[in-house]
Amino acid sequence: MTGAREAVRHLLGAEPTSAGSSVVTLDDGRRVMAKRGAGPGANAAEAAGLRWLATGDVPVPEVYAHDETWLLMEYVPSAQPTPEAARAFGRGLVALHLRGAPAFGAAPPDGPREAWIGLAPMHNTQEPDWPTFYATHRIEPYLRSATDKGLLDAAETRVIGEVCERIDALAGPAEPPARLHGDAWSGNLHWASDALWLIDPAAHGGHRETDLAMMRLFGAPLLDVILDAYAEAAADAGAPLADGWRERTGLHQLFPLLVLTVLFGGGYARQAVAAARSALALA
Repeated sequence: MTGAREAVRHLLGAEPTSAGSSVVTLDDGRRVMAKRGAGPGANAAEAAGLRWLATGDVPVPEVYAHDETWLLMEYVPSAQPTPEAARAFGRGLVALHLRGAPAFGAAPPDGPREAWIGLAPMHNTQEPDWPTFYATHRIEPYLRSATDKGLLDAAETRVIGEVCERIDALAGPAEPPARLHGDAWSGNLHWASDALWLIDPAAHGGHRETDLAMMRLFGAPLLDVILDAYAEAAADAGAPLADGWRERTGLHQLFPLLVLTVLFGGGYARQAVAAARSALALA
């Protein structure tokens, strides 16, 4: 199996001077992050997502090259979180979201329809409105998979299915499609010495509350600072968050919780059902 050193040599035509399992140092002193893809098309999807998000609003790693096995990109050393970086990130994320997308479910330019979120496949299929897209292409496929695997019983399946049936009433005011990172949990918020970076996207056109809910899924350093800065910047930009956005967190977390249920089972199924019940309580 080709390793990171060989991948850099083949894809970049550069000679590594040292290499670990994922970080390769080149003879010009640059360090390259070498990441294996989760499955077919994963590297193409992630590369397209990073390029789509590289607007200058929020820093993302530069993509150097990729093939079916390896994605080579800029290596960004980590650092401690700071309030200044958190505030700048919250403001920048507003600008990124407001750059928009062609449609709900739109893949990044040159990105494949068959994409990935972490270790799970994810389909980017365009729909005219967010409730239809979210129910049809985010909740329902993973609900079927979790049910088929016996990870949800009949009553739990019905609770989550009811969210799909009533999603028009649960989704809040309509918004235009936002340019989403799509997997903005704390592990994909990378604190560096100069800023808070976004890494490992599952980018698509979606609802901006989805990125905010994902950040709240497992918590993150200085999260309140990020969210307060986001809300303030959104209002200043003439696009304030709709009333009830915090209460809709469970609705937007339902998709990643179902993904985690399918991948890992266990307590994630109970969390997914709790998120569905919190969403249904909004109606």
